[in-house]
Amino acid sequence: MNLFEDISILQLALYGGLFTFFLTGVGSLGVFFLKRTSPKVFSVSLGMAGGIMIAASFWSLLNPALEIAKETYSLAFIPVVIGFILGIILLRIIDITVPHLHMASLPIEQEGPHVPLKKSILILLAITIHNIPEGLAVGVSFGSASDKKELLLSAYNLTLGIGFQNIPEGLALALALKHSGITRFKSFFYGFFSAVVEPIFSLVGAGATLFSHLILPYALSLAAGAMMFVTIEELLPEAQKFGNSDLASLGFGAGFLIMMILDTALS
Repeated sequence: MNLFEDISILQLALYGGLFTFFLTGVGSLGVFFLKRTSPKVFSVSLGMAGGIMIAASFWSLLNPALEIAKETYSLAFIPVVIGFILGIILLRIIDITVPHLHMASLPIEQEGPHVPLKKSILILLAITIHNIPEGLAVGVSFGSASDKKELLLSAYNLTLGIGFQNIPEGLALALALKHSGITRFKSFFYGFFSAVVEPIFSLVGAGATLFSHLILPYALSLAAGAMMFVTIEELLPEAQKFGNSDLASLGFGAGFLIMMILDTALS
């Protein structure tokens, strides 16, 4: 792989991260037009986001990781299992070391170190944690295309799926921040800013995969493990907390199918 091709992959990863970042801002703009949104909308949208994340973890990350590992390892599942576990450990460490509060949680349910921070900052930190594996997923997905050009369309589809689910997330976060007592402009800015880690970690993920082909199955499965951890630990419980579990489940199914179609029928 020559330097020009490496730069091209890094540029694609950066553009992908910026795209998902931008769509978070699009969702956050809704705070200027809506005073509040029905809890049913939050349940459906967060459930759908969870479905997209779970489907993307398998179709766009774990499945390619297994296919790539088969080319090098006799027991292809071993690097995938290791990477997946490392992804969960990474997010668990972040989860217990960074103070944060999920959108539908009460202040007494703050996670991580209990430090005296405003509710709005704690909510912002929770979403920022959630966005780290999304950025990694976009980056390693584009990184996998450096050796397998046929995976490039899968990377585009993954980026589109994550960007799509960032719109309702951005809206939900901005409205939650507004309800915590800060101005509409600050709610928009913080909601938008929460996704700034996505282009950063997209570059980190893509850069790591360019060092060696052997890293790819570990990197892809690490991103999958991190995304699944966030989905199960945060998104789905949050969707249920808004009091419409059936709608959250329907949203999850719709999101899963959307991502599956994107990554199978269109790849």
